[in-house]
Order: sequence, then C-alpha cells, then structure tokens
Amino acid sequence: MKHELKNEIATTRDGRDITRGYVDGLPLLPSTDRLLALKGNGDVLIYQEVLRDEQVKACFEQRVRAVVSKPWEVKPGGDKRIDKQAATFIEEQLKKINFDSVTEKMLYGVFYGYAVAEALYAADGSFIVLDAIKVRDRRRFGFAPDMSLRLRTSTNPMGEALPDKKFWTFATGSDHDDEPYGLGLAHWLYWPVFFKRSGIKFWLVFLEKFGSPTAVGKYPSGTNDTDQNKLLNALQAIQTDSAITIPEGMIVELLEAKRGGTADYTALYDRMDAAIARATLGQTASTQGTPGKLGNDDLQGDVRDDIVKADADLVCMSFNATVVKWLVEWNFPGAALPQVWRKCEDDEDANQQAERDERISKMGFKPTLKYIQDKYGGEWVVVNAPVVADIAGLPSPQSAQFAEPLPSDGMDALANTLGINTATHWDALIASVKKRVDAATDLTVLQQDLVASFGDLPTDELVRVMAAGLALAELKGMADVADGN
Repeated sequence: MKHELKNEIATTRDGRDITRGYVDGLPLLPSTDRLLALKGNGDVLIYQEVLRDEQVKACFEQRVRAVVSKPWEVKPGGDKRIDKQAATFIEEQLKKINFDSVTEKMLYGVFYGYAVAEALYAADGSFIVLDAIKVRDRRRFGFAPDMSLRLRTSTNPMGEALPDKKFWTFATGSDHDDEPYGLGLAHWLYWPVFFKRSGIKFWLVFLEKFGSPTAVGKYPSGTNDTDQNKLLNALQAIQTDSAITIPEGMIVELLEAKRGGTADYTALYDRMDAAIARATLGQTASTQGTPGKLGNDDLQGDVRDDIVKADADLVCMSFNATVVKWLVEWNFPGAALPQVWRKCEDDEDANQQAERDERISKMGFKPTLKYIQDKYGGEWVVVNAPVVADIAGLPSPQSAQFAEPLPSDGMDALANTLGINTATHWDALIASVKKRVDAATDLTVLQQDLVASFGDLPTDELVRVMAAGLALAELKGMADVADGN
C-alpha cells in the first residue's frame, strides 16, 4: 500500500485549512460558528441566554427527558466468558455512577454543540473502577490546532494539556469533521428567541399606549418658555394625579391609540414559539396541540422517535468509544468491548406476542422457560401441566383423574401430542430395521434376520408411550360419558 493512502491528507492540523487560515501559531482553535463570533465574541455564554427562554427550556427539557426515560442496557461484545464478565463489570459501574444523571447533563452538548466530562477512577482490589463522572462546563475548555482538548485556567487561559483516557467528549451538529466544537441547537434557536423578545418589548409599549392615552398640550403662539414648562409638567402629572392646572389659554387633549386588536404581536409571539418547537422537537403538536389532541398523532408524538434515538446513540456511542473502552482495556485485556445502549424501540404488545407464540406452538414448537421469562418478564417455574401436554411423562391413570378436563378438541390435541412424543422412538425403531436391511445379502436372509431379532428391536419406550396414550384416550372417553357428551 502506498504511503499516501495511509496518511490523512486533508487534515486541519497543518495550517493548510483555507477556511481557517494559518492556525499552527494559535494556542486554541476558534469556533467556525459565525453567529457565535458576531454576537457572542466566540463565547457560548450568549447561548445560555437563549436557554433562558421559557419555550426553549420547556422544549429542550422534554427532549432530554424523552432520552433519559428510556432504559439502558449493556450488551456483551462476544460470547466468550471474558466478554460477558466485561459486560457485567461495565453494568455495575453505570449503576454506581447514576448513568441517567450523567446522560442528562451530557445531552446539553446537543444544545451547545459539544460536551465535556471527566472520569474519576478508583482502585477496588485488582480492578480500576469508576468513582464518578463529572460533566464539566464547556466554557472552561477549548481545542488546540491538533484537535486535542485543552483546559483553560486562570494561570493559563490559552489552555493546559490534559492526560489521556481521562476526558470524555463529543461534538455534534456540524456537517463536517473539521469543527471540534460542533454546531449546537442554540445556533438555530437564537433568532426566533431574539425576534420573540424584541416583539414582546414593542408589545408592552403598545399596551402602555393603548391603556394610557398620550396627553397632548397646545399653547398659543408667543407663549414664553416658563408657561410652556408649566404645561409640560401638567401633562406629565396626568399619568398620576386626578386633577391638574394649566395656564389660561392653553388646551390639553388625550391622544387615543386608534388601532384596535393586538397589532399582531401575539401572532409574532406564537410564530416564534412554533419555530422553537419545530427546531427542538421536530413538531409542534406536543406544545401547541389542543387539550386531548395532538393533531396527526400517527406521525408525531411528544418527541419524534428518530430524534430520541439519535440523541441516545450520540451519548452511548461516544461513551463506548472512550470510558467503556478504557475500563475494559485496563481490567479485561483481550475482551470484546461491551456496548451500552438505550432501548428506544417500543416493546411489542404482550397480547400480540402471546397470540403469535400460540400460532407457532400449533405448528409443533414450544418455547423454553428462558424465552418465557425474557419475553413476558416476571419469574416463572415449570408446573405439572395437563395430561395432554405431558404424555411423555407417563402419568398413571390414578393421577390422571385429578387433571383438568380436556377441551372439546382434546382428542385431536392428544393425537398431535402422541405423534410428537413417539416420533423419536419410531425413528430409533426404523433406524434399527434399516441397519439390518442394509446388511442383508438377499430377501430370504433379511426375513430370517428380522424374525430372529424381533425381540431385540428398541420398542420399550415406544410401547410405554403408546400405552400411556391409550390410557389417556380411555380416560377421555370415560370423562365424556360422565359429562353426557
């Protein structure tokens, strides 16, 4: 393989990125978010102001809760014993650190574009375990030109180098891999929130004008400045006093707000809220639907399922590629990496699943105890089944009388069960006969051999099962007579 094929050519780490210019001399890369640069001087503090909007806060928390409410699971990376041990170990670590709480904080990286968390380790015997995971304020970090994470401090605001296998980060929202800061949801919510707040300011001015008319004073030509000031003071007193005096010859009028309605400020407010909901949740039904109805319920839920799954996978995939990988490499070298995922798919309806299993059982198959426990939950034990279902167990006629009565189609069920339980014994009998046929030199010798060895054929189990079946058939007939059938 040629040397050029192995190397990264279009890297941003050598100062050849024309979209950034020469960056080798910079201690930290600036974000390419132009809105953040123009309005916030590159500081995500401006996006924290966006999150103060009540619609943004409500919609984004709804999105976060939708992810955290999904149960998480740890799947082994392979079938070996060490693979399963590694998965069990990771599961114990997640329970100890409250993975739901960590996930909730890391999901704010979707809003800002990136998230940073620090893993704290401890020793437990021969194992290196998680003591905690602390989600840090992203404003304290930056990325060097080589894309490595740096910590900004009071003594080194340009960033300190950090140790390996310590910090868990992810970036999202950007349409390429050359932006370590990502492009958060706040970038798209900034203008709707800005217009909404500006509209509210003008709306309040309008309401003030409509609720309290503007006073207009008129004075004759040639009025001196002293009398003009007296008139102005009298106009200002109209807002608070019940009576005023004005110089003689001057006129006071009230200028009423002539425009009726709400001047479309409510329409602007609602339109911006709808834009925020669409950008955050992918729809507006869960925030603006009429009570008891969310519009097109088949196409939109509280939060769209694809958004929930994407957010959950973002956190889990980055966690698997960092903290999970480090812990397994330290504690279970050679083990296939387990995977942490959130179960975002809806569970199959239990009734539908039971009906499906019943149809399959009629085809001649029966589920295992483990299958029943996995699919239907709870704890199950094997009990003494009705006689029809346990023919191979050879219940005695005395014990059969305590069994539940067979259904009306019990004989058909009995015949099916008898066929299933005798199949193996018939196969053994036929195999024994076939062996003698293959060894025979002619028909006369085969006939003599079969007659001579008839008593040696494996018929004991077959006879036992058939006897049980005949006994059950007799009991069924007696039950029918007793019931008047």
